[in-house]
Amino acid sequence: MRFLNHLTLGQYVPLQSFVHQLDPRCKILGVLCFMTGTFLVGDPRLFLYWGGILLVAALFSKLSLLLIFRGARPILLLVLFTVVLHLFFSEGTPLWSWGILRITWEGIVGATRMGLRLLFLVIFAGYLTLTTSPMELADGIESLFSPFRKIGFPAHEMAMMMTIALRFIPTLLDETDRIMKAQLARGANLEEGGPFRRLRAFVPVLIPLFLIVFQRAEDLAVAMDARCYTGGKGRTRMHPLRWNCNDTAVLGFCALALVLSLSLEKVVF
Repeated sequence: MRFLNHLTLGQYVPLQSFVHQLDPRCKILGVLCFMTGTFLVGDPRLFLYWGGILLVAALFSKLSLLLIFRGARPILLLVLFTVVLHLFFSEGTPLWSWGILRITWEGIVGATRMGLRLLFLVIFAGYLTLTTSPMELADGIESLFSPFRKIGFPAHEMAMMMTIALRFIPTLLDETDRIMKAQLARGANLEEGGPFRRLRAFVPVLIPLFLIVFQRAEDLAVAMDARCYTGGKGRTRMHPLRWNCNDTAVLGFCALALVLSLSLEKVVF
């Protein structure tokens, strides 16, 4: 499972950059604008535009493009599967056919669009976690959800669950890597043979991994109970969130990028 070494979703890279110092609410809303824009792209050529936006974001965050793109490697198989489905099973003007398989111009466009869409969605989601610490992410999500408390929405609990899930992704990956190395040291063969053989060989890794997951969940619950955790009511923060002019400017840029993408979509078509 070499892809575990390339999964960046949930990992945080602490740097002194312009993006890292932004309010987490600004980064969450900005990434939502980017993800909405890539999701609404109709012409694959517009992904060059979003690629330029990603390059600008990487420059201001001081993150390497290799690190940002590395987060998309685990879903390459899913992207390939999606591309194949759209490429060979789409209706339209036929360019090549063999039996039930056929390649159409509309299939090529759809395959390119869906493949790049999945890649950019994962890349932008990983970019958010790379530049925002789990605590900041939790505070930002809770603040954004707080207006819904009036209708009974558990904003604090929802933010806490999302943050714990993201926080434990790198931890569980480390545990998986440690268990796999222990199994390999005992002579296990995890990377040879067909898919079913490799899946069967991975069972000795899954069993201790599940035990570790339940143990960590119980330890976390006991620790929260020992500290008299009662939810978000009356809870204060050591570092309150502060929105400043830079956040307004960046969020305005993200919204403008979304509007410009939609405008270009109309011009292209």
